[in-house]
Amino acid sequence: MSSEILIERREHDDKIGEFIGEAFEAYAADNDILCDYEEFCFVAKDGEKILGAVTGHAYYNEVHVGDLIVDKECRGKDVGTKLMLAVEEEFRGKGRENINLSTYEFQALGFYKKLGYEVEFVRPNSIPKLKKYFLRKKL
Repeated sequence: MSSEILIERREHDDKIGEFIGEAFEAYAADNDILCDYEEFCFVAKDGEKILGAVTGHAYYNEVHVGDLIVDKECRGKDVGTKLMLAVEEEFRGKGRENINLSTYEFQALGFYKKLGYEVEFVRPNSIPKLKKYFLRKKL
């Protein structure tokens, strides 16, 4: 390693994903833990039009949803539900204990509760709409 380290902002790509996955696996192995790192992305489409997407990572015995986005015109039409059910189906029975995610006050707390997610923690915020909810659903 050189004495000068450069930090740059980049788009996430396959090379970076591979580095992250390998590092997670190696660190877990050093600590006698099975990592089983896996990125995921599910997309809802109508023909070529993207209606919504859900992304995240699974590692150790958990699944972490990073983003769930549904096109404004498709909200309330089960697109988000189908995407979240795809995540659950993908990881159920594969040694994952729960799915974790977070959402803000102005976003989708009611939606996740309807899907069976339970609030584990609430982080207050000086801006009420940015109160953050951390949720979990057991698989």
